[in-house]
This record gives sequence, structure tokens and C-alpha cells, in this order.
Amino acid sequence: MLTPASFAQLSRRGGSDPVKRRNRLLTLPVMTAIIVSLVWRQIPSLTELLRVLAQEGLLWVEPISVSKQALSKRLAQLPSALFARLFDEALAQVSPSPLPEQGGSADSSSNFTCVWLADGSTLEALRRKLRELKQQPNPLAGKMLMIVEALTRRPVKAFYSERAQTNDKAFSDQVIDAVPAGGLLVVDLGFFSFPLFDKFSDEKKYFLTRLREKTGYEVLDLLCSGKRFRDEIIKLGKYRSNPCRTLVRMVSVEWGGGWYRYLTNVLDPEQLSAREVCELYLRRWRIEEAFLLTKRLLGLSYLWVGTSNGVEIQLYATWIFYAVLVDLCGEVSQALKEPIEKISVEMVFRSLYHYSRAVERGDNSRAVEYLVAHAKLLGLVKAKRKRHKERLSQTIEIWGSP
Repeated sequence: MLTPASFAQLSRRGGSDPVKRRNRLLTLPVMTAIIVSLVWRQIPSLTELLRVLAQEGLLWVEPISVSKQALSKRLAQLPSALFARLFDEALAQVSPSPLPEQGGSADSSSNFTCVWLADGSTLEALRRKLRELKQQPNPLAGKMLMIVEALTRRPVKAFYSERAQTNDKAFSDQVIDAVPAGGLLVVDLGFFSFPLFDKFSDEKKYFLTRLREKTGYEVLDLLCSGKRFRDEIIKLGKYRSNPCRTLVRMVSVEWGGGWYRYLTNVLDPEQLSAREVCELYLRRWRIEEAFLLTKRLLGLSYLWVGTSNGVEIQLYATWIFYAVLVDLCGEVSQALKEPIEKISVEMVFRSLYHYSRAVERGDNSRAVEYLVAHAKLLGLVKAKRKRHKERLSQTIEIWGSP
């Protein structure tokens, strides 16, 4: 994914680029190898990383000796925008997405140019090494907003703000611009906004979200209903002076003793059925899983530096490695003929240690071949739990078929 051509393209100076760069030891390829290795090898500190770099080298970088001061200074000064562009370059190298599981919301994906999930997450506290940070009670590192594919968990776009209290709606323009015409974006209540809904429809793009409590609306048409669901066309903002211009569908479902209501501007049930609306919104949990994995498993909850520039570099490096991991899970899914959602990202990551040891012992098999051959021992396929059976039972009760 990270090719010499990618680095070469980023190193070219454009007419609008005022930054003067000179030949140095810690070049962009070297810094990328260092930062991605911090994620992949779970190295606990910069000091330990410098020891490994001096004795073993990292990824494509031969062993070199660098001072901790030089590395810290480089992290503070290397433009984070380069890593943002490198993140986009890396995603362009990812192999085509694996085939989605059959049935359910997977069938509806062909009716849209893309089906993505978007959500924001606040980063943890900065390391308080800088004098100005020590005077603050708990300086948070900022906020990230991610877009991932709904069916494969593959990251699509990453955005960052230094302001930890930034509302998700502050990223609205960037998010809408990222979604292609005819694409469907699944979001939570953080994006609930009448002007935002109107903008989606004006640009011929689609959204799916929940209904915010105490939002007034008027039912215009009942499309279909059952004992535990209703599918209606409504007009939002019944009691507001500036109602939503966009007509939306409201799908209401009784689940676990309570009613849940979802909104979308996909008005045609043939394009997106009521059942698919509910199933797609349930998949929104996948982006929460992505945040959990990048923070807990890949160490994004532990920040190495005390500057926002360094934090942003770490963020993009972590998501680059996460993209590699998800791509590997997709290949394992295809080889095992299992749905992608049944493959454990965490266990695939932990299995890379066993694969690296096997390579040291002389095993010449590719990573996917090794993982598939030892899938049961490594626990790559999630076990079917009681809650999964209960959810399937309720689904059949509501919609009449599995």
C-alpha cells in the first residue's frame, strides 16, 4: 500500500507549496516506517523504538542511529498534511472490497454508489510534557471523524480537529463533499439537522439516521405496516417556522419492548426496504468497533507526543495500518467463505505475531494462507453467541423470514 511512488509524488514541490525541504536522515519514508511500526509492533515508547531502529531497522528502513530529540522535533515539524495525503494514497492501493454476505442489507448496496458510515470520537488527553499543557487541567488531544464502508469496515476518509469539544456537524461540509452522488451515508444523531438533510437531497445523496426525540412531524402517507413495524412518508418540523424542505421516510420498529424510529430520504421502498433500513442502521455499530480497535488494540488511546501536529500524524498512521488489517480480514473472509462480519479483526491482528514466528522458522506461506490454515486454532471466526440467536428470532418475528 505504501509504495515508493506514493512518497515520490508527495515529495514533489508544487507552485503553491511554500515549505522548503532539504535532504535529511528522517525523510518522509523513514518517518512513515517509524510511526507505522509503533502501531504494528506495539512498541511502548519512542526510546524503545530508537533502540529497535538502531539494531534491527524498521520495515523498509535499514538500521540507523537517531537521537530522541531529533525524532521528537521531527514529529513536531513534519507537516501532518503529508500524512493525510499519504493516507489517501494508501487507500487507493487497497485491493477491491470482498464480496458482501448474501441477503439483507448486502442486497441493497447495489442500489447506491456507496454505503458508508460516519461518526466522530474524542481523543484522549495529551502527554503533558510541554509547559503550556501542564497549566491545563486535562488537555484533550482533539477530535477525529471517520468514514468507513458499511459492509467491509474499510476506512474511507479521516478528518481531525484540534478542538476536542467540536460538534460532529462542524465536519458536515467535508463529509457531504466526500460522499459521491447516489451514495448512502449512515449517521447518528450528532448529524441531525434540517439544513443538512436538505443539502443531501439537493446534491442527490442519501442519508440514514435516527429520529431525534421531541421532533415534530406530520405523516403524509403510510407505505406499509405490520404488527411490529410501520413505514411512512413524513414532513419534519411541524411546529417550526423553518421546517425541513426534504420529505423523508420514517421506519418505526418495535424491538426489545421499545419503538425505534429511523429516517432516510430514500423514499422508494424498492430501492431500500423498511427491513434494510433497520439492518443498515444496526451496522452503524461497526464504526464504533473501528474506534474501539484503533484506540484499544492499536494504541491510539496512548499518545506519544504533546503537539496537535504529532497527534494528527499518529492518527493517520494508525488508520493506515487499520486499513491493512481490514483488507487482510477481507481476504481471510473470502478464503474461508465466511461473512466478513464473522471474522475477528482483533484475532487476525494477534495472529500476525504467530505468523511472523512461523516465517522465522522457515515457513514460506503467505499471511493469508497461514491464517486460513490455522483459523480454528487462532480463533479467527467469531463464535455464534446467545444474543445472535435471540436477534435472529426477533428478526423472523418482525419481518417473517430470516
